[in-house]
Amino acid sequence: MTDAIRVTVWGENTHEQDDPAVQKVYPDTMHETIAAALRAKLGADVVVRTAWLQQPENGLTEEVLAETDVLTWWGHRAHGEVEDAVVDRVQEAVLSGMGLIALHSAHFSKIFKRLMGTTCSLDWRSENDRELLWTVAAGHPIAAGVPHPLVIEREEMYGELFDIPQPDELVFVSSFSGGEVFRSGCCYRRGQGRVFYFRPGDQEYPTYHQPEIQQVLANAVRWAAPATQRQLPDVHHRATPGWFETA
Repeated sequence: MTDAIRVTVWGENTHEQDDPAVQKVYPDTMHETIAAALRAKLGADVVVRTAWLQQPENGLTEEVLAETDVLTWWGHRAHGEVEDAVVDRVQEAVLSGMGLIALHSAHFSKIFKRLMGTTCSLDWRSENDRELLWTVAAGHPIAAGVPHPLVIEREEMYGELFDIPQPDELVFVSSFSGGEVFRSGCCYRRGQGRVFYFRPGDQEYPTYHQPEIQQVLANAVRWAAPATQRQLPDVHHRATPGWFETA
């Protein structure tokens, strides 16, 4: 794309309102922290807005999505409060070419489960685990400039089995202090759109303040951005056999 990538950073915005521990880690909210990181990393290459659950239509109106090239999504305990009509709208946007980056607990979001077609269930433990994020796709644009391994000193553990379809591309695998492993950076194509699932980012830990994590998010935005104008594929009626011989 020659123009700036239009990014909407969506946040559930619930823990930040009532959990003092989360407020201490993310005083500006998680979505504003992510938005600020993308602005800092990508500069003039992006225009970033934020949206959140408590806004009308969950902040994702037709107008907002029409002006979004890449949508990042963080949710945790209020997946069920996202309106089904909004999920339908986001799904159509992805199928027409909008990029989607699903973060951490967004594996259980309505939209990610809809796009995957599986339960997206997994094992977990939140006990200050040390995470090593290993790059397993050398040369992939999402891994550009990311250390191998990327060390996260304190995080929630996610472990296999992760009930997702086989990724089109697997970029990162995590290992944890308890010995578990997890597919932490998964790329998919759905319709015309690109989808990236990225595991790190529990609300209790300062993961999104970490520069290396911010680099992954910036790389993912570039990768997920549509290369052409968004549109759903057309359906054509071919009335005459052999039409291509005279076209």
